[in-house]
Amino acid sequence: MSTPVDDLPRRFGWVGIGAMGFPMASQLLQKLPSSHQLFIYDVDAAVLQKFIQTNADPNRPIITIVSSPKEVVDNSDCFISIVPEGKKSSHVKDVYLAPQRGALAADTAGKIFIDCSTIDPGTSLEVGRAVAASHSMNAPRFFDAPVSGGTRGAEKGILTFMVGAAEDDPQFPLLRRIFSCMGTSIYPIGGQSLGLAAKLSNNYLSGMIALATSEAMNLGMRLGIDPKVLSDCFKTSSGGSWVNSTVNPVPGVCPDAVTSKGYEGGFKVQLMKKDISLAIQAAQGIGAKLVLADAGLSAYASAADDPNCRDKDSRVVYRW
Repeated sequence: MSTPVDDLPRRFGWVGIGAMGFPMASQLLQKLPSSHQLFIYDVDAAVLQKFIQTNADPNRPIITIVSSPKEVVDNSDCFISIVPEGKKSSHVKDVYLAPQRGALAADTAGKIFIDCSTIDPGTSLEVGRAVAASHSMNAPRFFDAPVSGGTRGAEKGILTFMVGAAEDDPQFPLLRRIFSCMGTSIYPIGGQSLGLAAKLSNNYLSGMIALATSEAMNLGMRLGIDPKVLSDCFKTSSGGSWVNSTVNPVPGVCPDAVTSKGYEGGFKVQLMKKDISLAIQAAQGIGAKLVLADAGLSAYASAADDPNCRDKDSRVVYRW
């Protein structure tokens, strides 16, 4: 997708050059003109050097490594973060709220802050309030914008963005142009923290479908059905799903999927455990009944602890 770049911020800041942040920031660089700049920070100094080595190109924006989230904000107009959850979302809080080094220790006047991390909505609201209160004269804006599509989607620039903003928000057209540099589906979910609400709902659904597909495949195969025949049958029947058609958990059914490549890459089983846990926590806070939650979480937790499954794509739950 071509994206108008003339009116994009000239200086971008990025915190979190991890499994998702690395390819996302790389996609952003590829779409921006060379007159723009990107300032980056990560706790892992080695990955910052690798990022520069991978993306150094005279036809792309200049990349500058800085030493803290504060310095990223000092040098940017649009600040993007995507970091692991950490205990009680401590990593996101540290990025924004840490004294002296955190993003909000900088002059935030009029700047845009985007957090693509998958954390609990309550923490996102807390950070958003802190961002809004960080400058009284020219208030900055904060948006939660978690993504779906995994590392492969990030590498191809085809992510889905679930944006905690209303479609008529004055900033949403700009957000859409920014996200279109890294994704192909951008959804305004309605308001602050609702992007995360959509992400947790989606990952809960995705995780349960993958688990049910694993069980159904195992059942049919043990009854004597060829796995490819069974999956094809599902595709045109009421049990069909994106998981079955695209990343069927049984190795060999989808030859190009991570499930047929030793479950290497993709969305780690530990992350699915984390996201289902966050979804359960959110559901408990609002009294939403989740009948499948405990069994599903138990399965992913056990798979995440299994040496044969840990660090593999979450559909490795089939192997477990």
